[in-house]
Amino acid sequence: MVSLETHDASKILYSTSTAWAVTQGLKVLIYYIRYHKIDFRLFVGTGGMPSSHSAFVSCLAAAIGFETHWNSPDFYLALGMAIIIMSDAAGVRRAAGQQAKILNAILDDLYSARPVGQQRLKELLGHTPVQVFVGAILGVLVAVAFYRL
Repeated sequence: MVSLETHDASKILYSTSTAWAVTQGLKVLIYYIRYHKIDFRLFVGTGGMPSSHSAFVSCLAAAIGFETHWNSPDFYLALGMAIIIMSDAAGVRRAAGQQAKILNAILDDLYSARPVGQQRLKELLGHTPVQVFVGAILGVLVAVAFYRL
């Protein structure tokens, strides 16, 4: 069995950190292009295009594949976790964001009729399938750049 212990784990860390930073930076850039404003909160926030969760875990799986071999237990473990995390980002977390949007609308209606606590829920929790797909592609491309260029 091939193990990560015999490989350069720092390269995996650097590539996955880069994948995360690139996707978070793209969120700020896309927002700037769209609204002509810079919002650095997007750099540390969740949700949006592209999915940094997907980029991170797809880069992690690809980097482990490059480091250990594509048929190693380490790669299969990372791939399985990536699939679960990307499914969660586009499924459960997205549904929670949609529910938050509905609850916020209910709060708006209630608040306009009578005083109610106005603490709003975070609506941008999950991702659309396209955001997850784009994040996954970016993550793999970052891994390829680290290991093949």
